[in-house]
Amino acid sequence: MDKHENLRRLLASIKDGSLDVEQGLERLRDLPFLDMGHTKIDLHRALRNGFPEVIYGEGKTPQQVGEIFQRMGEHANVLATRVSPEMAEHVRAVCPEARYNPLGRTLTLVRGEIHYKEGEVAIVTAGTSDLPVAEEARETCEMLGSHATVISDVGVAGIHRLLDRLGHIRKARVIIVVAGMEGALASVVGGLVQQPIVAVPTSVGYGAALGGLSALLGMLTSCASGVTVVNIDNGFGAACAACKINNLFPA
Repeated sequence: MDKHENLRRLLASIKDGSLDVEQGLERLRDLPFLDMGHTKIDLHRALRNGFPEVIYGEGKTPQQVGEIFQRMGEHANVLATRVSPEMAEHVRAVCPEARYNPLGRTLTLVRGEIHYKEGEVAIVTAGTSDLPVAEEARETCEMLGSHATVISDVGVAGIHRLLDRLGHIRKARVIIVVAGMEGALASVVGGLVQQPIVAVPTSVGYGAALGGLSALLGMLTSCASGVTVVNIDNGFGAACAACKINNLFPA
């Protein structure tokens, strides 16, 4: 849904007389944010920075997320991240149109048309264990208007697998690299392509991986130029950055 669509509809309704000024004023009171008591939904975020507010499910109750999901769905498309199966079951009971991705732990609701940019985001993972983070990134990209493709299990332990997919990777406008262990894949990809790279360290790995800290530090100290790093397991944040870069190109 276009980020200005709700406001345009409201102003058009006032202009054509189907909504009087007092009714319009009442609607405008909810536009900056909607106070639900436990949550204040930021309804102007898309107008300010291009992307609507997203629900972070972890730490919230299924009932809270269900209420938020329903109310946000009255205004725009909805994306929720870090959603457990139990939470998804509750939300889908009150909002059956919602779609759950159990691997990426995302819940989405499309109310209006998504206007996609022409460019593609390539999401490259070192291993299959990195797929949950990659799926979170893919779902986020799709909801924010950038087509995304996941290319999985092409880590440095078998570099020939990466080289086999390099042609496809180089066609993308932006590349998200998702890797745990020592995080070396971001540096390798950074040395092979000219596109901007958003690297995501994951918490995959044995003890000395330190829950993703080793991958984070490895990516931050990459000698490959043009590699930007987000927080551990933050597929959502990487997708937001990639979509903002993709949005710089003409449609």
